[in-house]
Amino acid sequence: MSTRPLRPDRRTALISAAAFIAAPALLRSAPVFAKAPVRGAASPVFRRFRLGAFEVTTLLDAGAMIDGPWPIVGEDRPAAEVEQLMHDNLLPETKFRPGFSPTLINTGAELVLFDAGNGQNGFVPPPHGGWLVASLEAAGYRADQVDVVVVTHAHPDHIGGLLVDGKPAFPNARYVVGEEEYRFWRSDEALSAPKESNEYNSALMFRTHLLPQAERTSFVKPGGDVADGIVAVEAYGHTPGHLAFHVESEGERLLVWGDCAHHEVASLARPDWHALFDQDKAKGAATRKKIYDMAATERLAVAGYHTSFPSLGYVERRGDGYRWLPVSYQLDF
Repeated sequence: MSTRPLRPDRRTALISAAAFIAAPALLRSAPVFAKAPVRGAASPVFRRFRLGAFEVTTLLDAGAMIDGPWPIVGEDRPAAEVEQLMHDNLLPETKFRPGFSPTLINTGAELVLFDAGNGQNGFVPPPHGGWLVASLEAAGYRADQVDVVVVTHAHPDHIGGLLVDGKPAFPNARYVVGEEEYRFWRSDEALSAPKESNEYNSALMFRTHLLPQAERTSFVKPGGDVADGIVAVEAYGHTPGHLAFHVESEGERLLVWGDCAHHEVASLARPDWHALFDQDKAKGAATRKKIYDMAATERLAVAGYHTSFPSLGYVERRGDGYRWLPVSYQLDF
């Protein structure tokens, strides 16, 4: 049998070439259909997973692109140094989108919400923020089903959502706040800050949004229980009584760390850099190192309020600092 390759004759080759040349004309004569409309950017507003017998949902409260991360992270460093770190990590150098992600935990006995987002007067108000109640509804919950609201700290982007149109957003909930945190914001010391400062605005919002709920508020110290399986962890520095929380069910663990990071690259890579909104810069830096080291050593899943939504990840050591590893499928089984 011949093994020579088949070669088209001259007539076949000419027909094939003519057909190829004519193809664009044939395509142009085909009916033209309307283009699909451009829908614009979109992203999910909640992420849900199982943690032992608990069900955990992170909720999107805001989606604004803002200036930074300098000086929000790296306030004590030249802007160019922070921008270079962003460049090296393939991120925009002068813009970022922080997460604003409250965490909801269904323990089977109670529905526990960590932080209430921006609300109508927080750091990112509507239309770019204050989405918590709508995100709750998208996730299948009503605000009146929340049993406990845990406040990691009393900055406006964490307590602004406690009120909607001047009324409690979570009408059936009790409130849990760090004892030291509550003491500070209730004191005259907080109101002595400069009137344009975040501290002064926080003190005012504390008096309108949280203080009126005093009869429904209980206090917790580091090591104290919020509910079965939820324990407070000291994370002072960002505010005088800032708390993180260990969540554990059936041997599975999650760390809800509040504002222990303001950017998932810069904060972790350089925990020693000062954060603009830390009230005690040195203590804030020490807390970041402590919390990151614990998360890395114990291989904890983390809910990081200001990391990119869905604000869930892990921490690994990287040189003199740390690296945030966003979740992929680790929590899905």
